[in-house]
Parts: sequence; structure tokens; C-alpha cells
Amino acid sequence: MPQSLSSVYVHIVFSTKYRELSIGDDIKEELYAYLGGICKQLDCNPIQVGGYYDHIHILCMLSKKMALMKLLEEVKKSSSKWMKAQGTAYQNFYWQDGYGAFSVNPAQVDAVVRYIRNQYQHHSQTSFQEECRGIYQKYNIPYDERYVWD
Repeated sequence: MPQSLSSVYVHIVFSTKYRELSIGDDIKEELYAYLGGICKQLDCNPIQVGGYYDHIHILCMLSKKMALMKLLEEVKKSSSKWMKAQGTAYQNFYWQDGYGAFSVNPAQVDAVVRYIRNQYQHHSQTSFQEECRGIYQKYNIPYDERYVWD
């Protein structure tokens, strides 16, 4: 095949350090837009960005030129720096070290978009840890509780 083609939807999830409720209502929409902008700049078309007070969800198309690890490194580094520049309330803002990334069937993209948009409703009943455990089970991902909640 003379050209390189790809269509890889990825659902990315990561939290604030120690799951601190650091993403306030006053900044969340700007943060989501900023995260989407970083993805777009890296040729990883953002489809939906959202989250809750202690974590982020990003649904994007992974660029054929970008390794997932590099995307996350750039997204977290740039957005952490941006958050710290938003005032003294955010000067100690940090993301957790790890992340979860899950492939999405193109037929399920709309369902994942709805899921991300409904995070505040979802988390009125479910904690971040319960949400992650459910995702890990759905994707049959083994994990060690000692290392996933930094």
C-alpha cells in the first residue's frame, strides 16, 4: 500500500494528583477547550473533551504520526503549565502520573461522546475509582490497586 492510512479512536482518562477536586466550575470549560487545542495541534482531532472535578476524559483520533505516550506527555505537560498560570488557586495543580487509554469502535463513538458529556450526572452516583474499575473490566485490563491511584 503506497500510503499510510489509519482511523484510531482513543478514549483517554486521567485524574488530578491524588484525585483532588481541582477542576473548578470557573475553569473547566477553558481547560477542556485548551486540552482539545493541544490535541488538534498534535494532529489528534479532538471529538469530545470533558470530565469532572478530579479527572478528564478525551475522545480523539490518534494521529498516524503520534505515539499515544507522546500525546499524553504533551497534553498533561502543557495543560498543567497552563493551569498553574491561571492564578494562585491553581499554582499547585498537578495531574496523576498515569493514564488509561482505550480503543473505541467507530460504531461506539456517539455513545462515548454522550458518556463524556454526562460526567457530572454519572458522578453523582459513581466515584472515579468505581468508574475506572468498570472500564478496566469492560476492556479486560488487569491492574494492581496499589499502583493506579496516585
